[in-house]
Amino acid sequence: MRNPETLAHQAGRRIRGQPLCSRPRWRRGAAGRRKFQSKRLGRVSSRSGRMKLHCEVEVISRHLPALGLRNRGKGVRAVLSLCQQTPGSLPRPRFRGEPGGQHPACLLISTLKDKRGTRYEANSSSLKGFLSAVRLAHRGCDIETPLLTLTPVKTSEFEKFKTKMVITSKKDYPLSKNFPYSLEHLQTSYCGLVRVDMRMLCLKNLRKLDLSHNHIKKLPATIGDLVHLQELNLNDNHLESFSVALCQSTLQQSLRSLDLSKNKIKALPVQFCQLQELTDLKLDDNELIRFPFKMGQLKNLRFLSAARNKLPFLPSEFKNLSLEYLDLFGNTFEQPKVLPDIMLQAPLTLLESSARTVLYNRIPYDPGIIPFHLCQDLGTAKTCVCGRFCLNSFIQGTATMNLHSVAHTVVLVDNMGGTEAPIISYFCSLACYVNSSDMLN
Repeated sequence: MRNPETLAHQAGRRIRGQPLCSRPRWRRGAAGRRKFQSKRLGRVSSRSGRMKLHCEVEVISRHLPALGLRNRGKGVRAVLSLCQQTPGSLPRPRFRGEPGGQHPACLLISTLKDKRGTRYEANSSSLKGFLSAVRLAHRGCDIETPLLTLTPVKTSEFEKFKTKMVITSKKDYPLSKNFPYSLEHLQTSYCGLVRVDMRMLCLKNLRKLDLSHNHIKKLPATIGDLVHLQELNLNDNHLESFSVALCQSTLQQSLRSLDLSKNKIKALPVQFCQLQELTDLKLDDNELIRFPFKMGQLKNLRFLSAARNKLPFLPSEFKNLSLEYLDLFGNTFEQPKVLPDIMLQAPLTLLESSARTVLYNRIPYDPGIIPFHLCQDLGTAKTCVCGRFCLNSFIQGTATMNLHSVAHTVVLVDNMGGTEAPIISYFCSLACYVNSSDMLN
C-alpha cells in the first residue's frame, strides 16, 4: 500500500508524514498557504463513523516569516472532524487528474468561538482512523465508514475537556449531569452543600478543590483517593475534626495547601503531622485548644495562620519549624508557670524503659510486630530537650519563646505589640531539668 506522502504528491499537495506516536500535522494545499498542527492529543471518537479528535490546535500562516512576523505559539481547544462535503460546499472545482470519489472529504476544525468550524482538505493524520480514511479519499475509493456532515459542534463537546469549573450559587450547581472528568480545578462555593458530593471524588485529575462557604460537617475518607490533589479549601464550613484516615492517605505525598479556617475544630490528630508536603496551613477562627505536639515534623511548612483560637501554649516541637509567615493573633495564651509539673517514675516501668530504648535506637516497629496500642503509645512519645524520648515519666515546664526565632514575618500576638508566646518543654529526668533551668528562666 502506498503511503500518504506518495498519494499527496500525486494529488499536487505537500504532506510531511509523522509517526503515529508523534504530534500530528496537517497542511493545506499550496493555494491556502497555511498549516496547522495539533499540540496535544485528546480523546478520539470513532463510534458509528464519528471520526473526531479532541486536541489543541494552532493555525499558522506560512506568510508570516516573509512579513517578519511570528505566530502566537499557543493552541486552542478544538475538535477535528473528518467530514463529508456536499457538491455545493466544495471550496474549489476539481482539477484534471485529481482523484475523485463519491465521498469527497474535508477536515473541519471547530472551536468554542467558531462552532461551525473552518474547512481544510484532509491529507494526513497520525491517528489510524483519520489516516485510513484520508488514504481512501486520495485514491478515489469509496469510504465505507459514513462520515459526518458539516454541522456545528455542540458546546458540550468542549465542556467534556474543561480543566476549571467555578460554581458560586445553588442555581448553577449541576444536579442532572456529572462534572467534566478532565477537571483539575473545581470550586463549589455558596452552594449549601452539607456533604461532599461523591461525584467530585471521581475526578482523578483534580489538583485544586474549593468547597468553601458551605455547611459540610464531615469529610469522607475517600478524598484521600484524589492522588493529584494539591490544594484543599474548606474555609467557612461546619467541620469539627480532620480524620486520621485523611492524614494517612495519599494526601501525604500530594497536599500542599490546606485551608480549614472558620470551622469548629478543637484539635487535630497527632497523625496530622504526617502531611509533610504541606507548605500553607490556615486554621483561623476555629476552637483549637492545642496544636499536634509533633508540629515540628512539618518541615516544608512556610505559611501558618491560626488566629482567633483558644491556644493556651505551643507544643515543644514548635521551635523546630522554619516559617516565612506566622499569625497567632487573638489566642488565649497563658503565662508560663513558675513551677513545673513533675511526673517522674522511680524506678522506670518496663514499658517506659523499653519504649525509650526502641525510640532512641530507632528500632523499626509496626502492628505486625508489637500490639497496636503499643504502637500508638510510641507514636505519642515526647521529646526531651536533650533529644531523648519519654513516654509517661517526665517533667513538664513552660517557657516564653520569641516567635521571630521560627518565622521571618510575625503578626503581633496581642494588641500590646507582643511577639512572644508560651511553649511547653519536656525533660526526661531531673538532671535534664536542672541543666536547662536557665532556659526556663
